[in-house]
Amino acid sequence: MSETVERHEFGAEVGRLLDLVVHALYSEREIFLRELVANAADAVDRRRFESLTDAALMLPDDAKVRIVPDKAARTLTISDAGIGMSKAELTQHLGTIARSGTLAFAKSLAEAPAAEKPSLIGQFGVGFYSAFMVAERVEVTSRRAGTEEAWLWASAGSGEYTLAPASRAEAGTDIVLHMKADAEEFLEPLRLQTIIRKWADHITIPITVTKDGVEEAANEGTALWRKSKSEVTAEQTTEFYRHLGNIFDEPWATLHWRAEGALDFTALLFIPGMKPFQAVEGERESRVRLHVRRMFITEEAALLPPWLRFVQGVVDTEDLPLNVSREMLQATPVLARIRRAVTSRVLSELKTKAKDAESFAKFWENFGAILKEGVWEDAEHRKDLAPLIRFRSSAVEGWTSLPDYVSRMKPGQEAIYVLLGDNAEALAKSPQLEGFRAKGVEVLLLTDQIDAFWPERLEKFDDKPIRSITQGSIDLSAVEGTAQQGEAADLSRLLPLLKDALKDDVAEVRATDRLVESAVVLAAGEMGPDLQMQRLMRRAGRGFPGGLPVLEVNPRHPLIRRLADRAAAAEDLAESAGLLLDLARVQDGDTPRDPVAFARRVAEALAIG
Repeated sequence: MSETVERHEFGAEVGRLLDLVVHALYSEREIFLRELVANAADAVDRRRFESLTDAALMLPDDAKVRIVPDKAARTLTISDAGIGMSKAELTQHLGTIARSGTLAFAKSLAEAPAAEKPSLIGQFGVGFYSAFMVAERVEVTSRRAGTEEAWLWASAGSGEYTLAPASRAEAGTDIVLHMKADAEEFLEPLRLQTIIRKWADHITIPITVTKDGVEEAANEGTALWRKSKSEVTAEQTTEFYRHLGNIFDEPWATLHWRAEGALDFTALLFIPGMKPFQAVEGERESRVRLHVRRMFITEEAALLPPWLRFVQGVVDTEDLPLNVSREMLQATPVLARIRRAVTSRVLSELKTKAKDAESFAKFWENFGAILKEGVWEDAEHRKDLAPLIRFRSSAVEGWTSLPDYVSRMKPGQEAIYVLLGDNAEALAKSPQLEGFRAKGVEVLLLTDQIDAFWPERLEKFDDKPIRSITQGSIDLSAVEGTAQQGEAADLSRLLPLLKDALKDDVAEVRATDRLVESAVVLAAGEMGPDLQMQRLMRRAGRGFPGGLPVLEVNPRHPLIRRLADRAAAAEDLAESAGLLLDLARVQDGDTPRDPVAFARRVAEALAIG
């Protein structure tokens, strides 16, 4: 027998290439099983295709990929009933690294009708060598369909391999891995089943793992997204959604379509009906799964932008070029076009669903804060997203939109007004709203942290500027209606005294007509960040441009009128000035500069009163 064993050197710089495959090409050792199963599935598909013109190559009825671990012998066998390889093909495909039989076969099918072409996965001819990540020796016994000869290819992954005659009852291939001592985990049936479910669950060819002498199914074999919508029931879709996300709710929206033409891909995507237990705000990457011809590749392909990261599902393509490891995607225009197409389709669905206000409100409460990130960071889709944003309002119950707000704007109103804070109920009671409410001017109440950022990028909606009512002075004189009643006090002496007493804490003290019931309110400067942004930056321990806030006083309020009289009498107002500033801070949801001193001043004021 030894005389018939032929020794050959690999047709490439094997040492360096195998070292690359074993140590650098793949980030996870378990990938070897995905690669070998993919090759086996390709072999079965290839035999099925060739049998269309040669009945002698017909697949057996029980064609499948069998995975058989043997702990005692420390071997793992992957068997298929595929097309098999002749002696020459073993030399050609396994004796030359990076020469792929699948790729060569695919090229030979260039003229075949699309409907008849098998879906082949392997392209680069190195996946087989991933076996050496876990095996110290690999043996391949293969018999080409339509022939009686079988051959044994064997190698320890060094500079040579051997070829010898062998026997195999049926056409197909057996790959026997003699496992390394540190790879015995891959001889556990449960571990093997887990890997198959992760990487090859939707391969249509049955895959089994032998456990205690019994073959157990390891894959579902149903790529639900590959079927037409009419073939899939609502129950099947919901079951897949729950399996995909390990959740138990109903999807709020299901998107199932096939793109054909310049792009060829299928997609089955879900927008969840509830916020997941593990909040998606924690990480900003989309986790939509990328498959190539049913084989799972990665969930890190960023198929959707971060502001759509709540979307779950699968995108499966025939056309995407991958690099040799299949784990790192090439920077390819095809992938970029798929991303644009999928993003556009999800946006279109959101626009359609937004017409049902009650249903869209449920979505918005779960994922609205995430969607608003797109207005901040995505110039391409900013104008599409703006009409989808929902807000609480000072004028209407429930959620409202920018188009609805604009339709309700008062004659003479120049801008869309917003008020930012941490809580909508507290904002609705804010003294900042008094003048606007008195004139019937609606203000949108923004309570998400991202609200401090995106208005700056959107700037306008329907040619109406977006303005924070805490930033700068706002003139509502052009709006019909009277915001103030009663005679205003003369503040010519009071304002300079307050400014001098608070010179280290405010940039300016000025009279305002936008207060009705409150004595004072804070405002930001014209050029700096508004008050909420300033609060966020202080909480983060960061400084901010724009200087100190402005203290605005209501000249018609009894307290201010009394202080004006005291100023005219040249009384010391230092304590009163500090109390006014702290009152303004508390009204805005902030803390007094010195809580102890504030409590003392209030107590003294009550005692005097």
